[in-house]
Amino acid sequence: MSVPAPPSDSRASLRKVVTASALGTTVEYYDFTLYATTAALVFDKIFFPDASPLVGTLAAFATYFVGYAARPLGGIVFGHFGDRLGRKNILVITMLMMGLGTFAIGLLPSYDTIGIAAPVLLVLIRLVQGIGMGGEYGGGVLMALEYSPPSRQGFFTSLVHIGTPAGVLIPVGLVSALDGVLPAGAYDSWAWRLPFLASILLVGVGIWMRLNITESPEFVKMREEREVQSLPVREVLTRQPGTVVSSILAKVAESGLFNIYYVVAITYVTTELDLAKGPVLLAVLIACAVECVTLPLFGALSDRVGRRRVYIAGAVFQLLLAVPFFLLLQTGQFWAYVVGMTLGLGVGHAAMYGAQGALFSNLYPVDVRYTGLSVTQQIGATLGGGLSPLIGTALLSAGGGHWSWLVVYCAGVAVLSALATTRLRAGEAPAPHPGATAPSTSTAPDATAARPATTPATATERTQTP
Repeated sequence: MSVPAPPSDSRASLRKVVTASALGTTVEYYDFTLYATTAALVFDKIFFPDASPLVGTLAAFATYFVGYAARPLGGIVFGHFGDRLGRKNILVITMLMMGLGTFAIGLLPSYDTIGIAAPVLLVLIRLVQGIGMGGEYGGGVLMALEYSPPSRQGFFTSLVHIGTPAGVLIPVGLVSALDGVLPAGAYDSWAWRLPFLASILLVGVGIWMRLNITESPEFVKMREEREVQSLPVREVLTRQPGTVVSSILAKVAESGLFNIYYVVAITYVTTELDLAKGPVLLAVLIACAVECVTLPLFGALSDRVGRRRVYIAGAVFQLLLAVPFFLLLQTGQFWAYVVGMTLGLGVGHAAMYGAQGALFSNLYPVDVRYTGLSVTQQIGATLGGGLSPLIGTALLSAGGGHWSWLVVYCAGVAVLSALATTRLRAGEAPAPHPGATAPSTSTAPDATAARPATTPATATERTQTP
């Protein structure tokens, strides 16, 4: 199904939708970054005080993974209703679940106060947040994608993704500032709660913006033309199983290596090298600020040269970066932290993430797109970003504090995702509905479907010039 570009009078609506979607992504990653950073620095003492530092950190990262593990369920549930009822209202619900959960963690008593109930409540809050986050990403990206012209979808969805480094930048900045200005030990004992409580401000602004946007015009058009799917997840899994598997594997490196660059790296520097956390946190801030600039550049590039090409290039770059990154960290020098983090986040991750929104969204037709994108995103993120802090910390422990085994993991997931992306042959342009006639330059919607012999492999890529 060919989707026309929006008229000029819809540009204001597009800007409003992109801003609201980016703010939702910021809230999502504010929570996950704040939790991961605090888990690496404090939560072993607050919720698991009887364990050794490394075991306590592993336990804290296990609760971090719980939030990721709940995301696929949230993706399926909210994807179902997003495809049947629309994107807008679902996004209000998911933001409330995420934001109120973050605020609640800031009020949670410690293990010393209420005993085992403290980590139990922490796990329950993470479950609720994870379910909400599972439905957040798909709706936010799709609102931007379905408001934007097909030839600029890479650029506009990458603007939504700026919420990810911004969602890292804000909490890490708060943690760094509090740790720097408060008396020694204050952050670890009580001030860690302040960034969690401050999240309610972002949530309030986000809810207000989302209540003032209109439903996706492409979804409205689809509802006018045909019946919605009664069970979107069944349609996705039965019609496009190859696409689902390949896109999940393609997601693993983007999400997993992102968490290696700031979560595991912070743990390595502060725990294994026993160095101050201030310089490495500042390096993360600088790298995230750079990524806020490079993400839309890679998104625009993906519109010109093809989204798969940019995505694969980002994976290959991170493969080559694996050893140099840890050599730079090992120096213990601030400039080395900045170089390593900036190359990892501002170049490697930005290339993959900048192209990802339009690439993955267009794998699925509009009537099951929310569900398809959510399944891809949330299962891939769980296998990548959810597990990488656990795997990374365990590999550091297995290597006696050295990063050699960790490099093998980084290189392995980069190769896995690059190879899986080569199988995604329907993500360059909007995927047609199974019952519609595809344009001559479109590919089959399933990643395992064969391309016609007369169609060059790059034909769809050449149609995506803005």
